[in-house]
Amino acid sequence: MRQTEFFLKGCDPKTLTVGQLMQDAVTRCTSRTDALTITHMMTHRNFGSLPVVEEDGTLVGIVTEYDLLQAMIDGRDLRKILATEIMSAHPVTVTEDQTLAQVADLFQDRYITRVPVVRNKKLVGILARRDLLFGYTKASQYWS
Repeated sequence: MRQTEFFLKGCDPKTLTVGQLMQDAVTRCTSRTDALTITHMMTHRNFGSLPVVEEDGTLVGIVTEYDLLQAMIDGRDLRKILATEIMSAHPVTVTEDQTLAQVADLFQDRYITRVPVVRNKKLVGILARRDLLFGYTKASQYWS
């Protein structure tokens, strides 16, 4: 859940941080999860990507719709492919203290739609462009 969902009054949107904007309940998988399971999780929950973590929560990659589609185009059997084989290793990440403006620039410059949020290399949330728009709108609602 995003902290901005609980805003009862407006504030300067420029002061919002990733920690306030991010979703903190993140569905994830491990490097040993098969691609068909990942596809099922993503399509049934309407996700465009799934972070890949080690048992201790350390982020090791991300599987995107693009990765899954490429495997399908290549004729690979999604039941026999593991996340580690198709994930993007070392994904772009952000930290909780970064500002809305910094992350908005990152989304635009890197052409990405969502980014994992990490603390000491461990996954603590995920932030989508939609979360930025939601937070900006909530913060601006009563602020002048």
